[in-house]
Amino acid sequence: MKNLFVLFLLFSLATTAQSIKVSGVVKDSIGTPLELANVIATRTDTGEMESYAISNTQGRYQFNLPTGAKYSLVASFLGLAPTTQELDIAPGADDISLDFVLLPAENQLDDVEIVYEMPVVVRGDTIVYNTDSFTNGTEQKLGDVLKKLPGVTVTDDGEIEVEGQTVSKVMIEGKDFFDGDSKLATKNIPADALKKVEVLKNYNEVDQMRGLGNDQDNIAINLKLKEGKKNFWFGELQGGIGDGEQTRYLGSAKLFYYSPRGSINLIGNSNNTGDVPFTFRDYFNFTGGFRNFNSRGGTSFNISDSGLGFLVSQNNRANEIKTNFGAANFSYEASDALDLSGFLLFSDNSTDFIQRSLRNYIATGATEVNTQNSNQSNQLGMAKFSAIYKPSDKLQLDYDVLAKKSQQEEMTDALSVFTDENGVTNNPIDENKDNNPFSLNQNLNAYYTLNEKNIFAGFVQHLYQKEDPFYQAIVTQQPFAQILPLNTDQDRFNINQDKMIETNKLDSKIDYYYVINDKSNLNLTLGTTQSRQDFNSAIFQILDNGNQNEFTDESLNNDVVYRFSDVFLGAHYKFKTGIFTFTPGVTLHNYNVASEQLGIETSENEWKLLPDLYAIAEFKQSESLRLNYQMTADYTDVNNFAEGYVFNNYNQMFRGNRNIENAIFHTARLNYFNFNMFNFTNLNGGLSYTKRVDAIKTSTAIDQINQASSPINSNFVDEVLSANGRFQKTFRKWKANLSANVSYSELNNIINAQPTLSQNFTQNYQGSVETNFKNAPNFEVGYNRSINNYQNGNSDRVFYTDRPFANMDVKFLNGFTFTADWSYYNYQDKDDTVQNEYSFFEASLRYQKPESKWEFRLDGTNLFNVDSLNNDSFNETFSTTTEYFVMPRIVMFSVKYNL
Repeated sequence: MKNLFVLFLLFSLATTAQSIKVSGVVKDSIGTPLELANVIATRTDTGEMESYAISNTQGRYQFNLPTGAKYSLVASFLGLAPTTQELDIAPGADDISLDFVLLPAENQLDDVEIVYEMPVVVRGDTIVYNTDSFTNGTEQKLGDVLKKLPGVTVTDDGEIEVEGQTVSKVMIEGKDFFDGDSKLATKNIPADALKKVEVLKNYNEVDQMRGLGNDQDNIAINLKLKEGKKNFWFGELQGGIGDGEQTRYLGSAKLFYYSPRGSINLIGNSNNTGDVPFTFRDYFNFTGGFRNFNSRGGTSFNISDSGLGFLVSQNNRANEIKTNFGAANFSYEASDALDLSGFLLFSDNSTDFIQRSLRNYIATGATEVNTQNSNQSNQLGMAKFSAIYKPSDKLQLDYDVLAKKSQQEEMTDALSVFTDENGVTNNPIDENKDNNPFSLNQNLNAYYTLNEKNIFAGFVQHLYQKEDPFYQAIVTQQPFAQILPLNTDQDRFNINQDKMIETNKLDSKIDYYYVINDKSNLNLTLGTTQSRQDFNSAIFQILDNGNQNEFTDESLNNDVVYRFSDVFLGAHYKFKTGIFTFTPGVTLHNYNVASEQLGIETSENEWKLLPDLYAIAEFKQSESLRLNYQMTADYTDVNNFAEGYVFNNYNQMFRGNRNIENAIFHTARLNYFNFNMFNFTNLNGGLSYTKRVDAIKTSTAIDQINQASSPINSNFVDEVLSANGRFQKTFRKWKANLSANVSYSELNNIINAQPTLSQNFTQNYQGSVETNFKNAPNFEVGYNRSINNYQNGNSDRVFYTDRPFANMDVKFLNGFTFTADWSYYNYQDKDDTVQNEYSFFEASLRYQKPESKWEFRLDGTNLFNVDSLNNDSFNETFSTTTEYFVMPRIVMFSVKYNL
């Protein structure tokens, strides 16, 4: 690893040797420095771009040029005529100072055309990247392109970040791509179809609302296609076969059509190679473009899922994965006033998990080793239809309806080995889980501009959701003897649970904006949230003879009606003064929480005044400091109110508490953003502090491996402090990246009636250096180190993961491309009780004859045939170290046809 890093540095230094710095100032005709002017240098002999720069606030620009060549330098600025100067740089020449003076343009169209040839153009809140200036032909998908753009990063989960902020929407030619989902975009849109990437800051898709609220955190990306990709179908078809302990297959289709009036996107994938286009986690996180209702209002009331805890499939944490996926997205401009869009999405995944977990229980010091084999089947479906009606500049109506349906099944064969002062207990376990949730979410928004001073916005959302999770656990050791009246004259204990949760939730509000002037406005909000949940559950035992042993005790059954009401009135005042923008606000809430269960009705009504503040110091267009404070009332849903016991898994039972009260959260975030286009330095960081008062916690009683929990309001304060930072700098053809994330939390829990403090300190640091040459091999080398320290009661566990990594892509001969990705993991704990070293290596060899539509490729994953990897985590009752068995080595040959 060390030798590879040294070779890389020598290679990078060699590529930057024998060059000089060219710098100067770009001014207009009266001598005023021009910020964000473009200067581009092309070689006179070949016409290829060698370097470029964007001027800073003083009009200064700079870049390096290799010696021994002649160059043509063009400076340009929107509204002014471009100016060209020639340079002949002899070997051994000194640095050059060269100024430009730009005169008023006679032909604006010519000026625009030249500006568009720049690699990066900044126009107000829009940054335009010319993708051909940053790519070298080895890129396959949108994500590969975005990673090479200054200031842009793509996370391992497919999320896009620009200058440290998460992109909320992805569009193609101004049309939403599956409601802007970034993961589907980064992994499916072909790289060779892209012409430009437009980053839209301060984005708001409703014209009337722009500038009224705080849009600084809203960033969208719009992809511009090459001319040959418009009004024609484009995309790719791929098929492959391979080997890796069994026959592997791959079939994939990605088809796209874009015209001025509409678009169609089709994605299909079927494989058993571990490639999961849309996971179970994606399904639950996918909002379908629905906005966060009343985010500034101060209420947190979320409808939780079934709580069965299905395993979440990930490519590198499963032993076997089979996937079938299909999706279709359309948009259509029915008229100048009406736009229609929608999508259909279906995923069918079958996943085998093999894992071994070591749990250390906080209160007792006992340990449990759990080895389990699980098979999970997920069939997920979604459909959405949207309409935007805008008959005039003063009125806009939006309607969305999103339906989500899934069928989830999981069968687990496990062995629990529990060790405490009484010895060792073996408990074979069979678990079956089944759930068929359905939800329908409808959204109607209206925006009306009465005049330039008075603007109205109305929002109505309705959610209908139904879940019917079934749970079965067959165990050898009698569980929860104090709670369950089991028939003990059985070979094994077959325990079952039926449960049904039905939810109707209505959110509505009206916003009124009074525009005082171009620097201030007043916002008044009147709204409500009304929710009703019906909760039923029953636990029963199936005997060896097949008969059913019903448990009639009220504590083992639920029949609950739970209502939540929030009526609120809010006021926010936004004003600018100098470099500062302040938006203080306050919201008055009337809350009512009521429940009906066990023949008893309860009701609680209270008033709360919740303040919030959003403040920005904008030092310049690309540098700002942002403060966000929010006081939040956290209310729970029916799951914490239902007082009958329910099973969460084979050794965890939970019962609600009808006397539970809301918690109060104080959250403050401070974020700094600085993207310097002059020297292409991206620096951002943030601090976050959360204080939780009367937090809803679980009081847990532990008997061997059995845990019985109930929610309470903690008398202690929970605190979480986190910090993050990222530094990215581009030096001509190579880029340096540094990042750090740390988090410290103090959480109070009640275990066996005793207060227990958990102190958890997690750290993650990463640094890397990468190149981006047009006609030379490209490399990236880096190092990642994570430290997780869990101090829970008498337990103090520290885990380390050291991960050096490297990747490369090389074009050679005439049409061949070789790519490789390597990561080495050294996982261990402080006490030397856990240690695992492994390396993941993937490689691909592709051949595509120039101008040919056919591509032939040979791909290998997990080439070192690693068996397993590790992970660690913690919760209120135990810390866990888990070993996951992963898919074996797979070698695939495939053929791809590009339309």
